[in-house]
Amino acid sequence: ALNQSAIVNCQTARALKDWVATGLKPAFGRKEVSGLRIAASYSCRPRNNIRGARISEHGRGNAIDIAAIYLANGKTISVAQDWRRSAGRPMKKAYRAACGTFGTTLGPESDRFHRDHMHFDIADQRNGPYCR
Repeated sequence: ALNQSAIVNCQTARALKDWVATGLKPAFGRKEVSGLRIAASYSCRPRNNIRGARISEHGRGNAIDIAAIYLANGKTISVAQDWRRSAGRPMKKAYRAACGTFGTTLGPESDRFHRDHMHFDIADQRNGPYCR
């Protein structure tokens, strides 16, 4: 379940569904994943909201940002709060599994624009997936 509606194209929706099934849920094992906190989906804007930059993959419907993972036991694993803690280990494992399912994966360690969320997009990278 998503905490709010997300507008993405069909290819992005399929990639997200595949990642949830083959990367996210297995990373959490017996801790059942019940949902995702969406930080952003479609938004017609430049990359990183920087005026004059090229259009973001969000502006094409190719991207989704995830800020937290909800577990069936009521716990929330937040990117901002748990990434560097032991609670974040399965989230990091799931994040690594997104590389290849998505063309680009950016997380808290990639740059200052992604400190509090995981960015996934389906942009076609010429040299293979871009994962930071």
